[in-house]
Amino acid sequence: MPEISHKLAQQIARTIATEIGAQPAQAQAAIALLDEGATVPFIARYRKEVTGGLDDTQLRNLETRLVYLRELEDRRAAVLASIDEQGKLSDELRAEIEAADAKSRLEDLYLPYKPKRRTKAQIAREAGLEPLADGLLADPSQDPQVAAAQFVDTDKGVADTKAALDGARAILMERWGENAALVGELRNWLGEVGVIRARVAEGKENEGAKYRDYFDHAESLAKIPSHRLLALFRARREEVLFLDLDPGSDAEAGHLQAEGRVAFHAGVKAQGRPADKWLLDSCRLTWKAKLHMHLLLDLFNHAREKAEAEAITVFGDNLKDLLLAAPAGPKAVLGLDPGLRTGVKVAVVDNTGKLVDTATIYPHEPKRQWDQSLHVLRALCSKHGVELIAIGNGTASRETDKLAGDLIKLAPELKMQKIVVSEAGASVYSASEFAAKEFPNLDVSIRGAVSIARRLQDPLAELVKIEPKAIGVGQYQHDVDQFRLARALDARVEDCVNAVGVDVNTASAALLTRVSGLSSTVAENIVVYRDANGAFKSRKELLKVPRLGDKTFEQCAGFLRIADGEQPLDASSVHPEAYPVVERILKQCGREVKSLIGDAPLLRGLKPEQFVDEKFGVPTVRDILKELEKPGRDPRPEFKAARFADGVEDIKDLQVGMVLEGVVSNVAAFGAFVDIGVHQDGLIHISALSDKYVKDPREVVKAGDIVKVKVIEVDIPRKRIALTRRLDDAAPAPRESRGGERDARGGRDAGSRGGGRDGQRGNAPRMPSAPPANNALAAAFAKAKQGG
Repeated sequence: MPEISHKLAQQIARTIATEIGAQPAQAQAAIALLDEGATVPFIARYRKEVTGGLDDTQLRNLETRLVYLRELEDRRAAVLASIDEQGKLSDELRAEIEAADAKSRLEDLYLPYKPKRRTKAQIAREAGLEPLADGLLADPSQDPQVAAAQFVDTDKGVADTKAALDGARAILMERWGENAALVGELRNWLGEVGVIRARVAEGKENEGAKYRDYFDHAESLAKIPSHRLLALFRARREEVLFLDLDPGSDAEAGHLQAEGRVAFHAGVKAQGRPADKWLLDSCRLTWKAKLHMHLLLDLFNHAREKAEAEAITVFGDNLKDLLLAAPAGPKAVLGLDPGLRTGVKVAVVDNTGKLVDTATIYPHEPKRQWDQSLHVLRALCSKHGVELIAIGNGTASRETDKLAGDLIKLAPELKMQKIVVSEAGASVYSASEFAAKEFPNLDVSIRGAVSIARRLQDPLAELVKIEPKAIGVGQYQHDVDQFRLARALDARVEDCVNAVGVDVNTASAALLTRVSGLSSTVAENIVVYRDANGAFKSRKELLKVPRLGDKTFEQCAGFLRIADGEQPLDASSVHPEAYPVVERILKQCGREVKSLIGDAPLLRGLKPEQFVDEKFGVPTVRDILKELEKPGRDPRPEFKAARFADGVEDIKDLQVGMVLEGVVSNVAAFGAFVDIGVHQDGLIHISALSDKYVKDPREVVKAGDIVKVKVIEVDIPRKRIALTRRLDDAAPAPRESRGGERDARGGRDAGSRGGGRDGQRGNAPRMPSAPPANNALAAAFAKAKQGG
């Protein structure tokens, strides 16, 4: 590696280390491992000695920043090369470019040298007007008209003094507008004081009614919540709103201040000299015609990126909660995919998830074959020893839930339990290539019932078959950068799968693909090998799988489990490379591995320091001892289900004051959505989540949580339900809310349900702590169509 590259690598490592709260050596070690092809889960679990114990969150942040900073260095090199080719790279400019720590600063410095189409300023320079511009700026005591008369030249396209002065002004405006120091100062200032102002486009009042609270809206750009900013940008994209960025709440005064900053940088003052007014007008036009719009776009882009990052984080957190939801485990399940006219699709899976039976019943309108449906279901449950009934939460869910209740009463000897399951993404899975390969002869509609049944047994194993975006638990997921979203969600899925571990003898190719180090091809090869040769008997046998070499084995082996294999340790998260450490432990204890596993008193009495060597230090040995105490433990919580209230099946059944049990279906920046079994999620605003101040809703709830809530408002026409977790609340709690932002959350099947927004209307920036009364919760509620 060349010396300069080595220095840059060290600088990047130092920068990232500071940002993630680590030492430069830790960051350098992690970067080296990533460059070698190691995955974040592998590094976090099995290379603690190398990185000094960096966790998966730090490593993910390191990975993201590493990409950005390397892109910055590539761009820096390109900028230096471009300016050098032009013969304009001074030592001072080089130093400034090399010191730029952000892409925006780098682009500011490059702007005057960036190849561009011929501008008015370039044309003016070619006409010889630069001396006029420089002369008036250096000596404002000159009369502009007199000075300009000397530069009139029809052969050069300068017809009169006005043309000469216009050309000279264009030169100064371009010079000032590309001054990196001025642009940087104005960007920082406008970012702090800027007010994003929205107004409705003429004639769009009815078409854009859902954005009506933004028709005349102003708010601090620095303080606007991410979900509200994304709502404004969506409305602008739909041509409902015009957006502007004013320099402060008093726009006129702010623009004057901005013009004054330009004048100060240019050295222009109002001293009554002949050229002062002309120069001040040039400063004013520089701000209005060049800098304001440039900075508006720049700051809007920056704000959007920040808002998108927050939205992606929210989506990722919710996805993680769903993936790590409690599994019901190896129990036979009856899956019901509710429907009215098309019937309820039925699938029975055994305790391994294998599909063993299917049916379609018509208990609801229009056929109303209730008793006949019960007979079919009872026969299926008796035949296959069904223990659990999984009911999709879509259309006709509560009606089907009632059917399941009658079934349980009809067959008490089976001791069945019914659970309503989120069917988010089920239809996406049903029509997917993976489902077609798994069930080539099964009707698409039945595949959804299979997915619903299996996701009750093991949410993680089933949900990995669906593109993460299709699970739809985000806010404004269709408005954010789809590449960044997909990359972030894939990382969350990878972390979740590897945190739990995978049984290599039962896992699908889709699940195996998410294991550290395994590509989709190798995952398929594992399944093919397993089908041809039977269950794997040891981890070492994985090396016989085509294209699974030593490096891949190193990355994946610790996350793959083999139950009842030749080596008991293969059922644990102890990596094969660390088996010698276990051998030393066994030798000292005088035990066989089977008798040592689970002996908590003995294992807790051992000192990790006794078993370290040059490769494995105390952190790894401590992990090994902990794993031996309870090998293959599942980090997910114990399974339990919410019980919806009898007789509350539709929003019309709700009454203010009702206390109900529900399941958190989604968490947004402004609150949590809860499924209470009425086909329409209710919203617990962030202010009603706890008796204490809550900054982030995920501090107190997460997707999949079972919560007890009180109904505080029901808006039947608009299908909106306000809930609170403060069960003593007698009236709606004050909150910040607003109508129209109905797409803040995703829902079934790639975001087919939406959610809400909060906020308040007004014409000036205001603090979020000044909300209106409760009835403004209006569109912050419920799941509405995610317009994409």
